[in-house]
Amino acid sequence: MKKLELGKSGLLASEISLGCMRIDQLSTLEANKVIENALELGIDFFDHADIYGGGKSEEIFADAINMTPAVREKMVIQTKCGIRKGFFDFSKEHIIDSVEGSLKRLKTEYIDVLLLHRPDTLVEPEEVAEAFNQLKRDGKVRHFGVSNHNPMQVELLKKYVDQDLIANQLQLSMMFTPMIDAGLNVNMLHEPAIVRDGSILDYSRVHDMTIQAWSPFQHGFFEGVFVDNDQFPDLNQKLAEYAVTKGVTKSAIAIAWILRHPARIQPVVGTMNVERLKDIAKASEVTLTREEWYELYRAAGNKLP
Repeated sequence: MKKLELGKSGLLASEISLGCMRIDQLSTLEANKVIENALELGIDFFDHADIYGGGKSEEIFADAINMTPAVREKMVIQTKCGIRKGFFDFSKEHIIDSVEGSLKRLKTEYIDVLLLHRPDTLVEPEEVAEAFNQLKRDGKVRHFGVSNHNPMQVELLKKYVDQDLIANQLQLSMMFTPMIDAGLNVNMLHEPAIVRDGSILDYSRVHDMTIQAWSPFQHGFFEGVFVDNDQFPDLNQKLAEYAVTKGVTKSAIAIAWILRHPARIQPVVGTMNVERLKDIAKASEVTLTREEWYELYRAAGNKLP
């Protein structure tokens, strides 16, 4: 498994991350097999959030791996905060309370990366800065970032926080590409030309923020997986062709497509199936040509201007 640096932090992690949102649905033994398998594959970056399973996902993870300092050193752990029942909350009190809860559930003394989960329109960035400073000073969080934020929301935070924001977790898959579409359809009047996110892809490259791609196999917003989906025959035919020529599965090609982008995007895969994870991990060994990348982009239903 290849490594990437998150932002310019010096923190190296596997270029494919394991998202642990659904790990609470497994038994401790089942979860142990998934985590151990990930580590054997070279996947050492594990993505959490305080709301996943109502906190149970973090608990199951720590119990399954029998978390100790020696085990902890083998992995990079990221968690997120800010989503509460019916509202978002970036207050200093909630950020600190959330981290304290995650530390307890994960049975660790520190979080490698903390992300603010979804933008809080009532954010007071001075409070975020105070929370980050306290968590950094106390050694409880080493690095910080955001999730689902646009460039101006990032800029607002950067005006106040002392720490670099090293990552932004955003939805991206072969069937969900607005951040790419707009950049290819500049000065056009049709739907793909609409800039919905403030040019977040280019912004992230300019400012050395790692984009983490969530739901890399989904079409739409949690509308289902596009691999082996009869709704997308052209894409699946092309995925199958490249799977044969590259000696991997269609899922691995879908991840390799994301990895091919020079923005150095880190896909977050959420499978809890050991064999499927093994197949997906092979994407790290696949390199798509420029022609192949664009052919898959077009097969997904996109037209070039």
